[in-house]
Amino acid sequence: MSNSPNQISEFFNGESENTNLLWHYVQSLNPETINQLSKPSSGEVFQVMERNIVGLLGGLPSEHFDVTISTNRENLGRLLASAMISGYFLRNAEQRMTFDKALQASEVSE
Repeated sequence: MSNSPNQISEFFNGESENTNLLWHYVQSLNPETINQLSKPSSGEVFQVMERNIVGLLGGLPSEHFDVTISTNRENLGRLLASAMISGYFLRNAEQRMTFDKALQASEVSE
């Protein structure tokens, strides 16, 4: 498989049937649902995601360094995919933690 910089992946040019199905599904969602799915429900998840992305990009503090990051479209897409997968994982972990706490609380009250 060629990874030349001039080549546009299926992710961006929509050649994949699965990508089209997902894109159509996302487009069919109402704005409130997209807003709810886009934001973490806790500050902890947001902080973990922020640390993850800073770790991927490099952690030099911008107030002391003139940091410029450049990339190509393909690598930016991969970074976005990585952040989305991490966010999905963290959201599931957060939901499980909430469920476990609720279950433990109900066992204690019995």
